[in-house]
Amino acid sequence: MAANQSVTGDHLFTFAKSYASFHGYISICVCVFGIITNIFNIIVLTRRHMSTPVNIILSWLAVSDIITMMSYVPFSMHFYCMYPDVNKTPDKNSKSWMTYMTFHINLAATTHTVSIWLCVLLAIVRFIHIRSPTKAFATRRRRMTQSKVLILLIYVWSAISLIPNYMSNELQENLNPESNETTYVLRDLRLGKNDTDALVLVNVWMYAVTAKLVPCLLMSIFGSLLIYNIHVKIRHRRKVLKISGANSMRLTEHSRTTKMLVSVILLFLITELPQGVLIVCSATVKDFFDTVYLPLGDVMDIVALINNAVNFILYCTMSTKFRETFVHLFCTCHFPHSNESIGYTLTDRLAKLDSHSNNNEHQNHINHVV
Repeated sequence: MAANQSVTGDHLFTFAKSYASFHGYISICVCVFGIITNIFNIIVLTRRHMSTPVNIILSWLAVSDIITMMSYVPFSMHFYCMYPDVNKTPDKNSKSWMTYMTFHINLAATTHTVSIWLCVLLAIVRFIHIRSPTKAFATRRRRMTQSKVLILLIYVWSAISLIPNYMSNELQENLNPESNETTYVLRDLRLGKNDTDALVLVNVWMYAVTAKLVPCLLMSIFGSLLIYNIHVKIRHRRKVLKISGANSMRLTEHSRTTKMLVSVILLFLITELPQGVLIVCSATVKDFFDTVYLPLGDVMDIVALINNAVNFILYCTMSTKFRETFVHLFCTCHFPHSNESIGYTLTDRLAKLDSHSNNNEHQNHINHVV
């Protein structure tokens, strides 16, 4: 088994070395795209007619994603683009830049934890809404207030719960006796070794369980319930109410919105669940951290960055209300000859969408969010 793991590690290190030469440039492109599109997400989702509990959660999810990618750009530019060599040098591994790396690692762990728990909250809020649609303005406002409070708690709890992790990431000074050069490196956690510090193991297990495995389990449960309940609701309304073609279109839009949110959840599961499993293996399997987890670090990073950047595409392709609001805000000014007609059409359409949402509250229909 050790021999097979060694061979696997050799292949992974070869792949990691080849990919590392491209990772910096790819990650910066993804981050720039993601930062811009997440700013669009925040602008669109915080419009007054877009105000719903789900959209508030999606807005703060975009904030978390922006923080992650803004932190990653200078890290990637320095350690991958300016100094692509894997060897340590005083310029690459200076105290200031290694301090920034420590800050980036801690910040990224926090924002990833925030994002994954926001996605759990997203699934729960949408599930509750489908089971008990909003019937009154007061109820809707109360749910929005509750969502804001829960978002704040997630941000605060994520930062506090990872304090032991922050303390584990320490810098060590290395002096090369031959060149008399000083470099700085992160302290070796010695995961998968016989002499692993007990506090390090506790921190790793807590992070894997609370920031990866448990939220992934909750997302799987509520995501499945979400899919089941929306199909039950649609079948029931089509059969009992004998809805018209126009209402069928509206239900289709509601179903598309739920599918869009399920897609967001699925992307998080694809990104975060394998990381959780790899972290557990790193803590339990000898040398797994050095031979498997570390070589896959850049791949896990780019997958997470892509997940942070693609939500705008999902919203535009799967939500009519989001797409038309975006076009109304950013695109009508580019058509001066037809600006009036386009603006009128989009404004009229948005008014109709708002009207549908209000009618849904009084008629106990599925609310049109996003």
